[in-house]
Order: sequence, then C-alpha cells, then structure tokens
Amino acid sequence: MSWAPAEVDLTRPNAARMYDYFLGGSHNFAADRHAADAVLAVAPHVADAARANRAFLRRAVRYALQQGIHQFLDLGSGIPTVGNVHDITRHIDINARVLYVDVEPVAVAHARVLLNNNPRVDVIQADICFPDFILKNSTTQRLIDLTRPVAVLFVSVLHFIPGDVNAIVEPFRAAMPPGSALVISHATSGTATSQTDEVQRLYQRTPTPLQLRAPAEVEALFGDFATVPADGPAAKSASNAALVPVARWRPDPEDQIERGHASASPFLTGFLAGVGMKGAAARE
Repeated sequence: MSWAPAEVDLTRPNAARMYDYFLGGSHNFAADRHAADAVLAVAPHVADAARANRAFLRRAVRYALQQGIHQFLDLGSGIPTVGNVHDITRHIDINARVLYVDVEPVAVAHARVLLNNNPRVDVIQADICFPDFILKNSTTQRLIDLTRPVAVLFVSVLHFIPGDVNAIVEPFRAAMPPGSALVISHATSGTATSQTDEVQRLYQRTPTPLQLRAPAEVEALFGDFATVPADGPAAKSASNAALVPVARWRPDPEDQIERGHASASPFLTGFLAGVGMKGAAARE
C-alpha cells in the first residue's frame, strides 16, 4: 500500500481501480476486487470488454501518429497500466508528448512514479468536468501546444459522468486546431439487458455510477468532426458508421478478443468507439 495516498478510502470500490483489475493490473484494493468480482459473476464478458477497449486505445493512438499527430491529452486516463498512451507512442515516436488527466488519487500517484520525471510526459490531478481548468493549467500549456494538432482521448470515461457530457467535450473540440483527432469510447444502452441493468446497479456502489447513453447521443459528441471509417481504407464494403464496437474499430490480426458467444455479449456489442478528425482530410 506504499503507493496509495493517505486520503484514499480503501474500503470503497473505485471504477478506475476496478478497470485496472479487469485488465489484470495490481493497483487495486480488496474492495475494488470484491466489487469487480461481483460484476464478473453477473457478466464475465465485462473483462473482455475492458481488454477490447484497451486494444482500441492502442490502435487509435497509432492511427493518430500516422496522421502526423505528436501530442496526446488523455482525459480520465485511469491507472497507467501496461499499454498506456506513452508506452504506445514511444515505440513509434519517442518525442511524442502525453498529458494524463485524472481525478483519482491512486491513478495520479502511480502515474507520477511511473513517469519518473520524463520531460515529455506528465500528469495532473483534475476533474474533466472542468475543461477550462485543464486547458489553462500551466502543465497543460507547457506540454501541449494547441496551435498544433492534438489527439484528445475520452476513452471509457464519459459513461461515468452524469448529465450533459457534451458540455465537457465541446470546449476541448473548440480548442483543438485543424488536423486534430477526437477519440471516444463509451458504453451504450443500445444493447441493454438484465445483465447490463445488474452491472449498472453494482456500479451504483462506487463514487462513479455507470451512465449508459444511446448511441446517437455518443455520436453527437463528435460535433462537426469527420468520423474515420472504422474498417480502414482497404475494405471495399467499409462501414461508414461513426461508431462501432470497440473490438471492431480497425482491428489488428493479433487482437483476439471476440471469440464464439463472447462476440454477442452486450458488453462488447454495446461498448462503442469512434475517432473524429477536425477540419483536415485524414491520411488513410
């Protein structure tokens, strides 16, 4: 427990630490594991969905790098386990800049240890419900140049925020220059079942209850950004849908998440993702 800040309540489960547990991480407490196991007992495919979402993050970051984007703002970044953004970028562009933002003390404390004074990567503790605070933060302004394209990542975070999340996304869209990428993944109500209802009930025990939204509500978060075809340029019968299940957005051959009956799980088919580009044609 040496990495846990003193103010953290070890007896109450937290969605970020539960996600870490689903991914096989070690930065979680007994309360998080107990709550996560209760979710898995009802819906074992939630762990598949978490891994599929992490794989989507990897592919979306690679895509942004292919578009000539060299700076990333990861909002609601969570525990920076293996496969985090700067771990992805360093294999392609060692000079890429990454700023993590999270309100969860454990996520921020562990990120600071992990980053080890890397001058191109930093973390701030902030609530993404206050975009102006993040955009005007001195660390943001030092690391992220908003006169140049940036990838803004809302990956598996907005469904933990109640109310009008467009009021959160819109200031970031407005601040992003042409050529930037907006990356979103979100659990939706399009495939709601008794399982998803029970999972929502279990998340009510955490400080961040699960907020499922209709797919159309999530798609609207891209505003006037041009969404990237999910099937890639080589597919002649490519889907033009703005959102697809996370495992189906430009999948890599090594991604073996969806197998057998798991592909029909509402936690995979209803967990949607998309990437939008601002004011500039994407390079396929």
